[in-house]
Amino acid sequence: MKRPTQVDVAKRAGVSRATVSYVVNGLANGRVPISEETRQRVLEAVAELGYMPDARAQALRSGSTRTIGAIIPDIRNPHFWEYANGIEQEARAHGYRIILSSTSLSQEYEDDTLQDLAQRRIDGLILQGSFTTQTKKVNNTLSQLIKRQLPIVKIGEPTENIDSVWSDYRTVTQEIMTYLLSLEHRRIGLIYGVAPPILAEDRLVPYRECLQAAGVPVDPELIAQCGPTIEDAYQAALQLLLLPSRPTALIAINDMLAVGVLRTAADLGLQVPTDLSLVSYDNIPMANYLVPRLTTVSKDAVKFGQEAVRLLLARIEQPNRPVQRVDMPIRLIVRESTGPAPVLMTQGGDDG
Repeated sequence: MKRPTQVDVAKRAGVSRATVSYVVNGLANGRVPISEETRQRVLEAVAELGYMPDARAQALRSGSTRTIGAIIPDIRNPHFWEYANGIEQEARAHGYRIILSSTSLSQEYEDDTLQDLAQRRIDGLILQGSFTTQTKKVNNTLSQLIKRQLPIVKIGEPTENIDSVWSDYRTVTQEIMTYLLSLEHRRIGLIYGVAPPILAEDRLVPYRECLQAAGVPVDPELIAQCGPTIEDAYQAALQLLLLPSRPTALIAINDMLAVGVLRTAADLGLQVPTDLSLVSYDNIPMANYLVPRLTTVSKDAVKFGQEAVRLLLARIEQPNRPVQRVDMPIRLIVRESTGPAPVLMTQGGDDG
């Protein structure tokens, strides 16, 4: 069935096509001298024919699609959905819709997803996290987008020429290490599950530095590099907890990995936190409902997404304003998954 056009509506209403255009584009409310009777006749014809304006044509006329592209790293992780939730809330509040894509932590998907959005008519783009490690293809695409002055906001560590919203994981990781060391933990392991590894260096580096500052040797055997899934974390924790001198505390770089660690501990008959303390990052909603409740780092991802949209809309309004960086608050929430180091394990760790 042929899609009805403005010409069809005009014929049904007995008016010119220009009159139809004025009515459907909201220009007949005092801005263009069209009587209320004519306006109602046009609206009735629109309803009878089922006419819908062509969004692409409207975008060409206005220069705006009222659409924002957003890319998150992993559709499986609820933390990234909280970013997306904040982005959508703020976008909708300002009359924008979003096109949401996930790279599934794949460099190939990351390249293709960015290229695809670059070819679409969008008013701006929000990138989350994973684009801190860029292939030549990603760099070329980003350079093209910046050159054509597409507004871009990054959620993550700031870069020189893109607006950003971020939190400093380094400082809070130092707080985690100080806290665990104060509980007499000396064998502190790290579940380093991320693709690619550079994305968590803001946790790895302060982890090492704090151990060294406390006079505790950095044991490479306690750093378990693995993939980003719960199963990956389960296997990594199994590797660490079966060591002859096992860790008394583990840090997982996100809450999803911590779920795998809890399962490993249970399968090995270890109680958290009596036998093993556990700290993670993100404070996803389930973190407060696990047994035990997770000690974790909280940054309000919904607010991150909202702030990213505000930055983007400001960039749309003022394309030449200086590059902006918004630092968001972040804090350690101590719950039930951490406690004093077991005495026997602490002594064993010191002897090693």
